[in-house]
Formats: sequence, C-alpha cells, structure tokens
Amino acid sequence: MTDLTVDSTARAQAAAVRSGAISARELLELHLARIGERNPELNAIVSLDEDRARAAAATADEALASGADVGPLHGLPFAVKDTHALEGWRTTYGSPIFADSVADHDDLLVERVRRAGAVFVGKTNVPEFAAGSHTFNTVFGVTRNPVDPTRSAGGSSGGAASALASGMVPLADGSDMGGSLRNPASFCGVVGLRPSLGRVPEWPLYNQWESTSVGGPMARNVGDLALLLSVLAGPDPRAPLALGDSGSSFAPPVVPAPLAGLRVACSVDLGGSLVVDHAVADVVRATAARLSDAGATVVEAQPDLSLADDTFRTLRAWHFQAKFAALLAEHPTSFKPSLEANIRAGESLTGADVARAYTQRTTLSETMRMFFGDHDVLLLPTSQVPPFPVEQEFPETINGRRKPDYLAWMRSAWAITVTGCPAISVPAGTTADGLPIGVQLVARHGSDGRLLEVAAAVEALLAG
Repeated sequence: MTDLTVDSTARAQAAAVRSGAISARELLELHLARIGERNPELNAIVSLDEDRARAAAATADEALASGADVGPLHGLPFAVKDTHALEGWRTTYGSPIFADSVADHDDLLVERVRRAGAVFVGKTNVPEFAAGSHTFNTVFGVTRNPVDPTRSAGGSSGGAASALASGMVPLADGSDMGGSLRNPASFCGVVGLRPSLGRVPEWPLYNQWESTSVGGPMARNVGDLALLLSVLAGPDPRAPLALGDSGSSFAPPVVPAPLAGLRVACSVDLGGSLVVDHAVADVVRATAARLSDAGATVVEAQPDLSLADDTFRTLRAWHFQAKFAALLAEHPTSFKPSLEANIRAGESLTGADVARAYTQRTTLSETMRMFFGDHDVLLLPTSQVPPFPVEQEFPETINGRRKPDYLAWMRSAWAITVTGCPAISVPAGTTADGLPIGVQLVARHGSDGRLLEVAAAVEALLAG
C-alpha cells in the first residue's frame, strides 16, 4: 500500500512504480479518475484514449516484472502537446485542416519520452498551430485555467500547463517561440523551462536550422522538471544544432544554489520598454526583496534589448510565411485571422530584412554574453499580465494602456527568445484574488544546469 496521490511529485510516482509500491496500472487509474473529474471543465487533455493507455500500463507492469531495464519515466502517465506527432494517435495541431489526422511517426521529443517508459493517455490542447498565448481552437474549443476556469490557461502549451497543475499528469512537454511554454506556466502556477537553443533537439522540422522555437519541460516543481529535462536533452544526429551535453547531466536531485552572493539583476519593465500589470510588478519586486534578504546581491539592471522587437517580429513572420504560406493558399478560410495576418506579414519580407534580423540577433547574443559577465541571473516578469478572461483572445490593454496586437503583451518573454538564453518561469505569488503569477529567471546560453540550481533555490525561498 502507498499514500501516493496524483498530486505527489513525479519523482515520487516514478520511484513508487519502480519499487513496486504501486503498479503502473494503479497509477494510471488514479490519473484517469482525476482526468474524469477535472477535464470536462478544463478541456486540457484531448484525444484521450483510456483503453490504449490501460494496455500500455499493463505492458509497463509486465516489463518491470520481467526484470527488464526500465527508463526514468517508467509507468508515468503522459499527454503529449498536440503539436508534437505521436505515432498512431490523432494529432491535429489545433487546426481544422488536420482535425482527423493520425500521426505516422513520433517526433524526436516523443521518441525520448516513449523510450523513457511513459504511458501515453492522450494529447494536450493547443491554439491553432501553436500561434498565440491563449489556448483555443475550432477543433476542441478553449482550455481553462485550473485555478479559476473563467480565466485563460495561457498558451500555446496551455493544455499542458492546465493538465499538469490540476493533477491530470505528473509531467508535461511544451514548446516555446514567444513564451508558449513560460506564459502558461506562469498562468497556471507551475514551472516551465525554455532551454538554451540546442538543449532539447527537435526532429523533424521543415527547416532544421530554424532556431526561434524550442521544446522544453514543464512540471510542478524544479526537481521534477529536471527529471523530464534529463530525458528530453542530449544530442541527436538528425538535429545539427543540438548541444553535445548528455541529458543525464540534468537528472535530479537538483542542489539549490547558495543565495548568498548570487548576483541578481532585477528589471520589472526592461528599462521602461514593458508595460506591466501592477500585480505582476509587485510580485517581481517582492521576489527581489526576498532574494536580497537571503543574501543575494540584487541590483536594478537590464540588458539593452531594443533590437528584440524588429528581430523577433521579422523572424516570426518569416518563419510563419515559410511554413504555412502554401497551406494558407490551399485552405484560405481555415486559419484564424490573427494567424493569417502573421503569415501574410512575411510575404513582403526581403532577403535584406531577414539578414538584418539575424545580424541583430547576433548583437543581442553578444549583449547577453557581456551582461552575464557582471550578473549571474536576470529576474523579470514571465508574463506582463495575470491570467485574463477566457473569452478574450489576448489582453488589449495593460494598466489602461492599449496594446497594438496580440504579440505586444508578451514582450517580456519573446525579448528573451531572440537572445538564445535559457529562461525559466517559477511560481512566485498571486493577485489579490488568487490568480498565479510567475517570475522569469534568465541565465547565459548553455548554463541550463546552473539556472535550475538557482530556480530551485528561489522555489525553496518562496515556499519558506
């Protein structure tokens, strides 16, 4: 017998299966019961297949009983983001064009989760082609925030974050171009890591050299996130931009970094370039104060990211036009207006525009390299707003100031995207009415392990 629940850590659940304290089948039933309880309202998991999951859990138990070597996620229920192909499962990308599509392969990220022994139960909901930081589509509908279902769960990994926070799954995968992993982590009160470029390789891609979107792990705590990162990270011959470090180097336990002497640069608004909701700003300032009280050296400072706007918007439009233009021409009425506008924004770009964006991205990378010579981490908002009403596509105003489009309110995330640096969202506080707010910690490129250690220290400090 065990007192394990679906709210136990992923590490505890995996250890219990491995030790025989609970079977994979029993663990699955616990999660299916939670899915049955919460998913009808939250709509986080789609394409649920209980029968197939039960068969996989039985196979997992048989493998363990036979003495076979099993992976670090053996027996853990898992739902894959619906933008990642899972062989034999419906994979829609949140688009009516692919509403009935069944994947004929596993994406590399899914290959690794499968090899690690996870038991697939379904997919997690996404906005159309993962475009936008609010999860809704015409195939499955809207995903709701588990803390307050009248609010957004964020996006594009909103289904993943909502399922994770509500205990439907112990771990979740996400992806992040402009904040699609960090934003829902902040909105739902979980941890989400956008890794360094190349840390979590992806395959297949239409452009294997494209480097704005990355896959990454999500969890309810930093230690669990490290467990999933250890599975997702590491080189692959099909991914030429992959970093060479083995994923096993990230395996837990994560030893929290000493806070005494930690050099923290804190910026609530990136030097005035962000409009930040007052409640979010208060949480960032309070976190900085807690770090200072714990012995960290906290200063108000920020890198010059003024080139990020043109760089991100140009590369995003170029990416969307290159990837979706032919599909839009074939299905001109099957795209949501904001996504169609993004695709068409790429039509007028020239080679000189794209070259300028990559040159600026190089400058931004150098800016961050120099900045992290003087600071260990940068602390700033993950999202500029708390979870907004689920009926809105995006927040049109912040503190009464109107935003020009559905990208502007997430500059706190995508300004970091184009630097290539790892960034993690850690739960740090709430609004007056209890809505989650995360803070974003950023470190130099390649220092994902160090960032996890700092995040674990911040997590422990804020929980104390």
